[in-house]
Amino acid sequence: MVVHFPLALIITAAAMLLLARCLRGSMAEALAVAGTWNLCLGAIAALFAIGTGMAAVLDLHLAVAAKEAVSIHVKWALFTSVALLLLAVWRGAGNAQNSRPSWLFLLVLLAATAALIETGYRGGQNVYRFGVGVERAAPSGS
Repeated sequence: MVVHFPLALIITAAAMLLLARCLRGSMAEALAVAGTWNLCLGAIAALFAIGTGMAAVLDLHLAVAAKEAVSIHVKWALFTSVALLLLAVWRGAGNAQNSRPSWLFLLVLLAATAALIETGYRGGQNVYRFGVGVERAAPSGS
């Protein structure tokens, strides 16, 4: 559950901030404020996702291929989380919440959003391809 909050919040933030840049007036200001809050909350949620993921990895005994896939996923997650935190500081501390974001900021945000989607994809591959974190059901009749 925890890993889906950053995905939802950051994708929503990117869409809202992009619309805030393209529109004008009170609607743009409202989208900028909501997008800024979604970005900041999404960056914080990413930290919780990193924490729960790292705690889950500690007790895993994995095959070599699964271990490599988890390692790559962790690297993507760390990079993406740092990028999102820096973007949240840039947006949250550097500008008025209702200001329209710059095109440079949006370009970096869209790249970080794409990296977050890739991170989520790799996490899904760990679960569905390698069975990481999936418990086996007890045999019937036990």
